[in-house]
Amino acid sequence: MAELPVASTKAPPAPPPPAAGDAALGPLLDELVALWRLYRRLVGAQIRSEWQYRTSFAFFLLAQALITALELAAIVILLDVVPDLGGWSPAQVALLYGLATVPFALTDLIVSPVEELAVHVQGGTFDRLLLRPVSALIQLCALEFELRRAGKLIPNVATLVVGLVATDVELDVRSLGLLAIGLASGSAIYAALWILSASISFWAVSALQATHAFTYGGQFANQYPLHLYPGWIRAILGWLIPLAFVAYVPAIELIGAPNPLGLPGWLVLLSPLAGVGALAVALTVWTTGIRHYQSTGS
Repeated sequence: MAELPVASTKAPPAPPPPAAGDAALGPLLDELVALWRLYRRLVGAQIRSEWQYRTSFAFFLLAQALITALELAAIVILLDVVPDLGGWSPAQVALLYGLATVPFALTDLIVSPVEELAVHVQGGTFDRLLLRPVSALIQLCALEFELRRAGKLIPNVATLVVGLVATDVELDVRSLGLLAIGLASGSAIYAALWILSASISFWAVSALQATHAFTYGGQFANQYPLHLYPGWIRAILGWLIPLAFVAYVPAIELIGAPNPLGLPGWLVLLSPLAGVGALAVALTVWTTGIRHYQSTGS
């Protein structure tokens, strides 16, 4: 009589432990996904609230687009009087304008609500945000979100498209890569400026208007070729505050615009590093402000 096979009593081999990097990355990704879902819900609630007043929403959106278009009209008038702006043609300046303003409009929509920090600090309502188990920065950007600000994007995107067509940019892999680098780096740098300017409210609540010189003022200065400015302004706005990496450096490499400063072509590859570095500095200042924050007690 044949013997029946005896089942093995050995436990199956244990799966290999996750690598150290994977073990650390998993919780981080889970946290980022959770933050994104929360942010999306909060922003969705804000949009639904705005949409209850459709006429007001439409008028504000149109007003934002018209005001931005008027700013563009001022540059068009200037170029009509001075068609050669530092060796740059009107088409090249249009592209520069688009590269400078599209990232600013994006961050104005998504990140600029953080400047409401001053109101919350003065009113004592910032304490509520700190009591919740979610980043106060994320809460501010979501709770004060206004879709109406997207009106600024309409003329800015249109100008960027016109600049690309007028300068005969061929949309190949290289050009699209340079555009992506410029827009992403510019968004990171502008976002850093918004966070830095808002963080000052932890120490000087009434200084918010002064910080607009670096946000709105920096965006305005970025609409013109950097080499038009004196050396000390270039040093501050171009390199100390790395606004040169937003539009000027990518535009030179993208369309071969005149380069009186003799900037090397590889400099555009440092744009992402400039964006990440600016964000790192801004978030460090924000975190320091949170640690030193003292409640109003109200």
